[in-house]
Amino acid sequence: MDEIFKQQVYEVTRLIPKGRVSTYGAIAKAVGYPNHSRHVGKAMGGCPKDVPAHRVISGSGTLSVPEFRPKLEAEGIVIENFRIKNFKKLFWDPLEEL
Repeated sequence: MDEIFKQQVYEVTRLIPKGRVSTYGAIAKAVGYPNHSRHVGKAMGGCPKDVPAHRVISGSGTLSVPEFRPKLEAEGIVIENFRIKNFKKLFWDPLEEL
């Protein structure tokens, strides 16, 4: 995987505000690769500690990594059956927010 792509993914992810979530697909679009959401997921697998990977979820509003639940709940996000409650309200779209 291209190092520049990873760094771009990390930079966008660092901008997601506390208490909000984004998706792998939205981040892929923001860095110019709209069909590479899986690559975003792979990049997140080995991301630096300062990247809030827990704020990146699937496009359906479901947690992809159940271990991130405590971090999200600590930010005030309510999760029911591994789904983000009020997902549309909490969704942070980098193309609209930046």
